[in-house]
Amino acid sequence: MSTDRYVSPLSERYASKEMQYIFSPDMKFRTWRKLWIALAETEQELGLPITDEQIEELRAHADDINYDVAKEREKIVRHDVMSHVYAYGVQCPKAKGIIHLGATSCYVGDNTDIIVMSEALKLVKKKLVNVLAELAKFADEYKAQPTLAFTHFQPAQPTTVGKRATLWMQELMLDLEDLDHVIANLKLLGSKGTTGTQASFLELFDGDQETIDKIDPMIAAKMGFKECYPVSGQTYSRKVDTRVLNVLAGIAASAHKFSNDIRLLQHLKEVEEPFEKTQIGSSAMAYKRNPMRSERIASLSRYVMVDALNPAITSATQWFERTLDDSANKRLSVPEAFLAIDGILDLYLNVVDGLVVYPKVIEKHLMAELPFMATENIMMDAVKAGGDRQELHERIRTLSMEAGKNVKVEGKENNLLELIAADPAFNMSLEDLKKSMEPSKYVGRAPIQVEAFLKEVVNPVLEENKDLLGMKAEINV
Repeated sequence: MSTDRYVSPLSERYASKEMQYIFSPDMKFRTWRKLWIALAETEQELGLPITDEQIEELRAHADDINYDVAKEREKIVRHDVMSHVYAYGVQCPKAKGIIHLGATSCYVGDNTDIIVMSEALKLVKKKLVNVLAELAKFADEYKAQPTLAFTHFQPAQPTTVGKRATLWMQELMLDLEDLDHVIANLKLLGSKGTTGTQASFLELFDGDQETIDKIDPMIAAKMGFKECYPVSGQTYSRKVDTRVLNVLAGIAASAHKFSNDIRLLQHLKEVEEPFEKTQIGSSAMAYKRNPMRSERIASLSRYVMVDALNPAITSATQWFERTLDDSANKRLSVPEAFLAIDGILDLYLNVVDGLVVYPKVIEKHLMAELPFMATENIMMDAVKAGGDRQELHERIRTLSMEAGKNVKVEGKENNLLELIAADPAFNMSLEDLKKSMEPSKYVGRAPIQVEAFLKEVVNPVLEENKDLLGMKAEINV
């Protein structure tokens, strides 16, 4: 680690080595060489005088990149693509004259950007699916565990711990749908020349339109893509980057919502994120157990959501067939969005895998509020026993206010049941009332909803992507 210059925390602290490699110079330049080979093969197959010997020479040096030669050449020509064309040519003297034939810099630059984003999206999908799998286990385990629900962060009709987890999962399922759509619809730029007109290929192939039409589909197939974008300027539309980062921003928003809920639940001491034996929560307060992983999820998520503005603005401000004011922004905004979402999903997986639930605390909080929530059932039972519904409603409203005052003003326990038992209008004993305080009676269809959601929505997706399952998240700090 360098200590005398800025080092991105995304690479040092948050993102995995796997994601970092996808955006590494080595990945980029190896992909450039694969694209040059694909171009040469295509041109040979379509009739240009390129020999098998030249192709084999290119293939032989696809991976052993002479970075030192390229670096020295760039100092002279100030052009990264031409420096690497030169370096490749040094290793491949027989093929030197046909490397990059008919292409412009964006042939390697833009096609590589698409390929890199495609690989990165696949890694994001893998991690997202594993988060869903862990959440599914959690939801199933706690599908029937009653807990207070909250609206406006005020106690509301009970739900279950597992049902709450399905809310987190449903948002991720929507993200996965968007992710699959973008992955399936990414296309290569292909080889369209300096302004997208393929004028250079018109020259190379003596105006043979039918042959020229075959170039892009053949390159796409060789690089593992279904097709290329049908039209372009010099670059692929920067709208593509907007679509990609919007998906990442959506995942970030879902992760942020989850992290908010965990932080609030940890404050309530109902559910906690993992806390290691040697972990320090505060330099001053030794007892602290801060939800630092969830806080980090929220922090990185905000970054990704805001970062999605970069490609949107870049897309909106491109001039005609291309301008270069996209370049520096793309180099920052796209990789960093992926590195950040990678760190977010690692944290998400780590937190879900180690969530600690405290049923006794959950029950204590629930029982403190349940008498208020049981009043409708109590009133119905009293009506069945011959009481007047309107009179009972007014009595229970008055008694609820009194019990609420005892809790909030006097700091006492909730004594609503005792107050109702003492009121002859209800004709119910305290023992009868306490029988109605079974929390599971008040969670509605929550356990059934969890089972149905897992069976009908989540499990089929997990089965479809079972080859991606089984990963464990490692976090650096």
